[in-house]
Amino acid sequence: MSLNSIRPWRNVYRRTSRQISVGKVLVGGDAPISVQTMTNTLTTDIKATIEQVQRCAIAGADIVRISTPDQESTRALREIVAESPVPIVADIHFHYKRAIEAAQAGAACLRINPGNIGDAKRVAEVIRAAKDHGCSIRIGVNAGSLERHLLEKYGEPCPDAMVESGLDHIKLLQDNDFHEFKISVKASDVFMAAAAYQKLAEATDAPIHLGITEAGGLVSGTVKSAIGLGNLLWNGIGDTIRVSLSADPVEEVKVGFEILKSLGLRHRGVTIISCPSCARQGFDVIKTVSALEDRLAHITTSLSLSIIGCVVNGPGEALMTDIGFTGGGAGSGMVYLAGKQVHKLGNEKMVDHIVELVEKKVAELDAEAAAEAAE
Repeated sequence: MSLNSIRPWRNVYRRTSRQISVGKVLVGGDAPISVQTMTNTLTTDIKATIEQVQRCAIAGADIVRISTPDQESTRALREIVAESPVPIVADIHFHYKRAIEAAQAGAACLRINPGNIGDAKRVAEVIRAAKDHGCSIRIGVNAGSLERHLLEKYGEPCPDAMVESGLDHIKLLQDNDFHEFKISVKASDVFMAAAAYQKLAEATDAPIHLGITEAGGLVSGTVKSAIGLGNLLWNGIGDTIRVSLSADPVEEVKVGFEILKSLGLRHRGVTIISCPSCARQGFDVIKTVSALEDRLAHITTSLSLSIIGCVVNGPGEALMTDIGFTGGGAGSGMVYLAGKQVHKLGNEKMVDHIVELVEKKVAELDAEAAAEAAE
């Protein structure tokens, strides 16, 4: 019996949305919330872009977006798509022809901004290309690039203007009998973005892509995104997310998964529960956790690990994790498996032994999963 079944307050009840396909990835409906990122290489540097896409995929990215600002970029996209292990979204800014070229190059999805892409006739041409080549579309509304008539109507960027822009564009797609779309209403202001997404969720059943745009650097952007996206996800809103950081895209993927893991919405890799350390610690907690994060980064199977410096909270945390280590005295601590004390261990052997225990447990879990799948 899962903890969620006996503790209903741990459940997040997701908004019901239609389901679409972004290449091989299902978005919306009962599909897992997907994690996206975006390359920051020059798209025309094909080798560098492919390498970055592959690193992001290894980190867990389900979908990767690539900017295609010019013809050279859309030409490069064909080769990048062919080498990518995950679906590619082509990011279109101003010229509708880039969207058509990206569809022809094999993009799984086209991200278009209603405020920049042009009139209805140009959008209709993009839709035709998407239909012809099996692409989905993301309507990407951004507070910083709203249509002129909406700025005149509302006086400034605001949630109502963003949602109206998105709904107008939804109607345009639907009028062209196109329904394979998702939508985002991003802003760098957390309050504006959250309010816009809440209004949007009530107004459409389309899958929603979440993001706090231009969130900032690794630390500040992580905090801002966790607050904004976490609040929306907790309220059941969101079918796919992108954490926008001025950092390596791999870090965006890691943060995205940590946000989802904290709410029990995705489970990937080792979740380390560790104390901040204090004068009571029986070993160097910070150094140990850092070493374990590096040594266990390759693990994709979901598993929990508690690393606590002393016996004040250590045994209690170990009861709720698959594997635990609690600092004791005289240079040793206690190892726990499934909440039960197993044996003492010298601090100097701790990291190697814990890695060994984690890898053994993961092998057991993977074997169990394979056996269940074969039945």
